Amino acid sequence: KLLILTKVTNHCKDLRGIPGKKCGNVILTAEELSNCRDSATMQFCANKLDKKDFFGKSDPFMVFYRSNEDGTFTICHKTEVVKNTLNPVWQPFTIPVRALCNGDYDRTIKVEVYDWDRDGSHDFIGDFTTSYRELARGQSQFNVYEVSRSSHSSLLTTQQHVTLLSFSSTSLHYMNPYQLNAYAMALKAVGEIIQDYDSDKMFPALGFGAKLPPDGRVSHEFPLNGNMENPYCNGIEGILEAYHQSLKTVQLYGPTNFAPIVNHVARYAAAVQDGSQYFVLLIITDGVISDMAQTKEAIVNAAKLPMSIIIVGVGQAEFDAMVELDGDDIRISSRGKLAERDIVQFVPFRDYMDRTGNHVLSMARLAKDVLAEIPDQFISYMKSRGIKPNPAPPPYTPPGHTHHHTQI
Repeated sequence: KLLILTKVTNHCKDLRGIPGKKCGNVILTAEELSNCRDSATMQFCANKLDKKDFFGKSDPFMVFYRSNEDGTFTICHKTEVVKNTLNPVWQPFTIPVRALCNGDYDRTIKVEVYDWDRDGSHDFIGDFTTSYRELARGQSQFNVYEVSRSSHSSLLTTQQHVTLLSFSSTSLHYMNPYQLNAYAMALKAVGEIIQDYDSDKMFPALGFGAKLPPDGRVSHEFPLNGNMENPYCNGIEGILEAYHQSLKTVQLYGPTNFAPIVNHVARYAAAVQDGSQYFVLLIITDGVISDMAQTKEAIVNAAKLPMSIIIVGVGQAEFDAMVELDGDDIRISSRGKLAERDIVQFVPFRDYMDRTGNHVLSMARLAKDVLAEIPDQFISYMKSRGIKPNPAPPPYTPPGHTHHHTQI
């Protein structure tokens, strides 16, 4: 996968034509595209726009501009023209997120509104600015924009507005106000299955593949709650809350590396190898992985430790890499070294969803498949280290009662 850089390069070339005469120059500006594969669909309307045509009203259309790293703007979309109205409703349109903001949710998006003229000398009506993060809030008070007028119409007293009517995204992290996204559904469903095996229900929750505030550094093991010293969340609801808050503050960013997270948990497991604790790492992923070789090495090393890994795949992508990490058919290896035991279980979440993708068809079947290999993985570690179960505690006897044994 492409390592993402945000460097802008400019290249200027003089135009050659008439000898001895300057013909101007062409400046080519290039910026590396992010690896964001999402697209967004949105629809806008406007009301009380300026009347620009002498014999009619206006023929408005909108032009969207992506801001560049050097402060300039580039056209990335034009709507259709809606004829003879001051209150247009434009058709919904779909645009790649990297075309709109290069995957940077906080980058400025400028929108200009024009009145179309047949001769191409379109009249400027006004403009406003927004960002992808703001648009992703959907239809709300935050997405009603006052359109700043051109200077010659500033004496008019009526206010003109553009309103976002609808917004949807192909991003699996998109937070629909009416339902959980794919990651949250998987986290809730699988988390509720495995949380009962943890005594205090306090879970360290980490994210990977994002730019963190305030300096924009890329991290592959950051706490969802933003607390480096204490990444623990209270139960599944606490993890969901931390996840939703993190989406508002971090910028999702490639590459997608698994190895740092696996090694992070392995360090904890390496410190407790007496059988008193066993660690289970739950990874929820869309299947994209940028460090397959490093992840294989991390899993081979972790196979010697008291830990297991559950990988839950969300979305409709191919999960060939995750199946390979599962190692059910071919035991995973790295640098010619086989994993001591199989510690990975992969589950494609879509196999347990209904056609709408909004409901789990069978929690019992999901629970069975998620936990299918954990007991054997746990026992195989304990047996390999010669660790035997602790003696069963004596049966509880209420105070004042004697316990009678019956010999057969």
